[in-house]
Amino acid sequence: MTEAKPKRRTKAQQRAETLEVILDAAEYLFSQRGLYGVTLKDVAQQADVHTSLLHYYFDDKKAMFDAVFARRAHVTADKRMAALDRYAGECRGKPTVEGALRAFLDTDLDLYIQGGEGWRNFAGLGAQVAMAPVWGAKLFDEHFDPVVLKLIGLLKQALPECPEEDIFWGYHFVTGALVMTLARTGRIDQLSQGLCKSEDFPAVKARMARFLAFGFEGICRDRAEARAAAAG
Repeated sequence: MTEAKPKRRTKAQQRAETLEVILDAAEYLFSQRGLYGVTLKDVAQQADVHTSLLHYYFDDKKAMFDAVFARRAHVTADKRMAALDRYAGECRGKPTVEGALRAFLDTDLDLYIQGGEGWRNFAGLGAQVAMAPVWGAKLFDEHFDPVVLKLIGLLKQALPECPEEDIFWGYHFVTGALVMTLARTGRIDQLSQGLCKSEDFPAVKARMARFLAFGFEGICRDRAEARAAAAG
């Protein structure tokens, strides 16, 4: 019996595959050096393509960077929104702080645990974007505002007596903890003499949501007691 010949890839498939190779190469380099530390020539060499081919896909380096970021940003945003929606249905109008944070944080951390080196490169890239004034904030606004506001809505339900400003400050601290984790600087490895490791996302997942939940609840409780004391 004659074996069927493998189907030839269409030009569209070849272009799509080449684009993925370029995005993977750019993601790795951007995660290591940031937007301004990488040239188009660097990306071309990493992807093993001619520099002129990059201009077929992108107008300039910033457009490439935005495409690299958007490729995975929409995946994590969609997964977290689905997790928050699912949790909102399961809790029947009575969310807890930890439950909401687990839906938001654990779903994201699972991508870095299970998704391979590409997702870990994106983690480092995301940490850099989060720390970039103005343009970094715009990228986060564009891709993550709906899912963040969904989380904040659940936190308001969980802490109905907590002033809105404290909910937003609490989220600000959540972001700081997550960004430091995604950056994988190795700082905790050094301080703990190897007891803890920056790469250990499962260890972070086991602790982060619960730790931060206590912070939310403590701030809101303490400030409520201070307001009651001031009122006499």
